[in-house]
Amino acid sequence: MIKFGTGGWRAVIGEDFIQENIRLVAAGILQLAKEENKTEKPIIVGYDRRFLSESAAKWVAETLAEGGIEVWFLNRSAPTPLIMHTVMKEELHYGIEITASHNPASYNGIKLIVDEGRDAPLETTGRLEEIIEETKDVKFCNFDDAVKAGRIVYRKNPFNKFLDDIIDLLDMSALRERGLRVLFDTMHGSGAYPLQVIFHTARCTIDTMNLNKDAYFGGMMPAPTEKTLSMLRHAVVKGSYDLGIAMDGDGDRLGVIDKCGRYINANEILCMLYYYLVKYKGWKGGVVRNLATTHMLDKIAESFGEKCYEVPVGFKYISSKIDEVDAVLGGESSGGLTVRGHIHGKDSVYAASLFAEMVSVIGKSPAEIMDELENEFGHFEMVEDNLHFAPDYKPVIEKIVFEDKKLPAFDSEVSRVSYDDGCKVYFADDSFVICRFSGTEPLLRIFAEADNKEKASKYIKDFKEFLNI
Repeated sequence: MIKFGTGGWRAVIGEDFIQENIRLVAAGILQLAKEENKTEKPIIVGYDRRFLSESAAKWVAETLAEGGIEVWFLNRSAPTPLIMHTVMKEELHYGIEITASHNPASYNGIKLIVDEGRDAPLETTGRLEEIIEETKDVKFCNFDDAVKAGRIVYRKNPFNKFLDDIIDLLDMSALRERGLRVLFDTMHGSGAYPLQVIFHTARCTIDTMNLNKDAYFGGMMPAPTEKTLSMLRHAVVKGSYDLGIAMDGDGDRLGVIDKCGRYINANEILCMLYYYLVKYKGWKGGVVRNLATTHMLDKIAESFGEKCYEVPVGFKYISSKIDEVDAVLGGESSGGLTVRGHIHGKDSVYAASLFAEMVSVIGKSPAEIMDELENEFGHFEMVEDNLHFAPDYKPVIEKIVFEDKKLPAFDSEVSRVSYDDGCKVYFADDSFVICRFSGTEPLLRIFAEADNKEKASKYIKDFKEFLNI
């Protein structure tokens, strides 16, 4: 079964991510385009630097081209935000990126982008799954022959408009005047080129780590977490850099290291950027977060007379809510965010550039800025755990938590419980704990936030003991 989760279809290479299934997905997208009468425009196909990504992109292109749709193909790896931007700017109906984002190196996958450069909604991916299930015969052509015939067209200078639009959004004079020294851990990913171009244009000094293509991501998870950025932290301090920046494999998740070696997590990045855009740039509007993201955003929004909007996990919900309420930005604790006026999906190229602008304008380090926010709005500590379980135990968890709606005996007073996406328990002191099944891996994710790490960790321990996992 080919299933699309919150970040597209992802599967283990050699097991389910195989040529037959990749072509099936492409054939399904082709049939979907025909059903929706959206075959008159090209479909852009991009890929990251994972094992099999470029080959898979060619298999997708061959299948689409044989079905009569023109394919725009990239002649180099590219981050997912570039595909979203191209779909939006060129007013295409679909874009496809071959990537498994931050998943382990053994995974690969396919992200489907739709009109306006948005993540495909559940209705679209649900219908796509039905089409794939019904598809029996898949036809495809030869890639080189299709290029010669003009059915597959190499996209020239695909980064130009993407880069120009980001540069136009930035205070380049502030960046040039500050002249930051930045160490960029590319994590062997596809976001390396565009960020280097922007920082060189801003006349910053930018050095790189892990720039080579490595299908095993140096033996690390291709996600910018505190654990995976230990080498970057050490190098930033040793080299006296102003900033360390890292992105995941397809350039839509961001991690930051302060000059003192402090890891700046995704929640802190969101809070700082929202505060900066409203207080220093004078933007008006609320902020959007998913239900597993810090409540400090609520406090900051309230201080400006604005509102923080909570949505389910899945960036499609964040981008839709931003449009609905004209919010300044939206993001999630896993490291993705977008800003009003840019694309409708996560973009760490723009986010990293804007973060550098913030540091340049305010004239303080990220750690200093974050300390000021905590002095004003309080300390918020988030802890998370990813729990593996036997496949036959999933129905047991579902029954206990989501059907019978039973909860652990928490020490704190429960104010309310939401089952909109997983199970989120809100406590009277504004702390919370949430457990939900991952949309991209066979895991139960538990997030907890409180005013100290011990309390947040206790919430997770209570849930683990309650579920016996």
